[in-house]
Amino acid sequence: MSGANAWSRRKFLGVGAAGVAGAGAVAVGLPALGALIPGGQPGLLLASQVPLPARYAVPLPLPTVLAPVRTDGTTDYYEITARPGLARIVPGHDTEVWGYQGMYPGPTIESRSGRRTVVTHRNELPHPTVVHLHGGHVPHDSDGYPMDLITPLGGGTGGPGAGGMAGMAGMGPSVNVRPERVYDYPMNQRAATLWYHDHTMGFTGPQVYRGLAGFHLVRDDEEASLGLPQGARELPLMIADRAFAADGSFAYPALDPGEGRPGVTTPYMNGVLGDVILVNGAPWPFAPVDRARYRLRILNASNARRYRLELDPQPPGGGGLLQVGSDGGLLERAVAHDGIELAPAERFDVVVDFSRYPAGSSVRLVNRLGGGGTAEVMRFDVGSAFVSDDSRVPGGRLATVEKLDPAKAVATRTFVFQKSQQNWTINGQDYQPGRSLASPKLGQIEIWRFVTDFHHPVHLHLDPFQVVGRNAADPGEFDAGWKDTVDVLPAQGVEVAVRFSDYAGRFLLHCHNLEHEDMAMMAEFTTE
Repeated sequence: MSGANAWSRRKFLGVGAAGVAGAGAVAVGLPALGALIPGGQPGLLLASQVPLPARYAVPLPLPTVLAPVRTDGTTDYYEITARPGLARIVPGHDTEVWGYQGMYPGPTIESRSGRRTVVTHRNELPHPTVVHLHGGHVPHDSDGYPMDLITPLGGGTGGPGAGGMAGMAGMGPSVNVRPERVYDYPMNQRAATLWYHDHTMGFTGPQVYRGLAGFHLVRDDEEASLGLPQGARELPLMIADRAFAADGSFAYPALDPGEGRPGVTTPYMNGVLGDVILVNGAPWPFAPVDRARYRLRILNASNARRYRLELDPQPPGGGGLLQVGSDGGLLERAVAHDGIELAPAERFDVVVDFSRYPAGSSVRLVNRLGGGGTAEVMRFDVGSAFVSDDSRVPGGRLATVEKLDPAKAVATRTFVFQKSQQNWTINGQDYQPGRSLASPKLGQIEIWRFVTDFHHPVHLHLDPFQVVGRNAADPGEFDAGWKDTVDVLPAQGVEVAVRFSDYAGRFLLHCHNLEHEDMAMMAEFTTE
């Protein structure tokens, strides 16, 4: 047994269906509303009111890579405007998206580790926005604090104004409104698949659902030296489920259709699940591929849906999904999987060798946690021509990954994620801007325990962490490497080791089921 897991077994607070054991623990009960639908998903399925698109009828689109508006010796400068756009997703209808540059997904930004990236965001939507670089190691004033609003340029009056999250009031003094906002990203972090998305107080769910999300890829020399697939054989895959109203618009069960008040109607408090799977904004697309290795940067950008992704058929011998990276970048060594499980906001960087399949094969990427259309994701059509492939995946070490020693932790903190009568809470409290639940010291290792009543994907801002145990046992199959989001299942407990660095200020801890986040399952911590 490793030292980390031995420590976990000795120290962990046991978790069972009845609650949490240990002095000062908060009792955990099962949620009063809803249930798990087949496949272990939270909430109810939101059915589309239009004929659904045919599967495997449209090619996989690739997000545009954004060019900087200018550069200098240290910095790349970008400008992005959130605005409405139109997309043809369902037959016979144009769907309005709220997208960065009017597109869904938004344009991809590519940064070099250690080279500063500055992004100016503007807003032409009828609702305030906030931008969070998910996985970014950034100062607090560029982190996307949910009350640091970018006001609509057109003078729109919708949205939270001086209000906030469901069930809360009187947060006017916390609102910081600007007509545009400059986000300064030092990029002092490893190569990794990051993404940027809306983070507006109480309205993250509907605004991401409408399209406010895009990739931000960080590259470095360590990654470039490995020889992994690149160029046309590196595919970012943003996977998300959506439902459509009778007019072809995105259907979302908002508590207030006018969006002056946040939240969803009672049947969907456990999370909004759609019946159409989109990959890079396209329904059940197909991708022609060579008989060669491909790098798939897979992001679960759904509001609430979990996936277990597998190749069908599996390649001879199995292990078709060779994981090389996680949320926070490269693993120490590649790990072969027959399937991978992703909670909302998690990323898996995998290599698939399509030369293991016969020429002319069709290989589906399927979701074993779905049913009907949600069991299908996309299809790869393997070419028949001979092609050269000089890519590789090293059989030994991929990268140097520092191990955080939990025995050196200076503090242990427990965060209980559970439902109150009206909202979702952390340690029994609704989110209140300016109230911190923890004050960790920069540079010191701490153990943070996440305990749940329901399924909650837990996300930490500022720095990634390492999972050291689940339910007083070893980390799970998909917990390897640096993580910034961890999938915590019902009546489960997860321990992580974290060390915050560089930036003092207020940051966030929250559930990345976006309906839970919007209904108060968020907390602040202040680094010192």
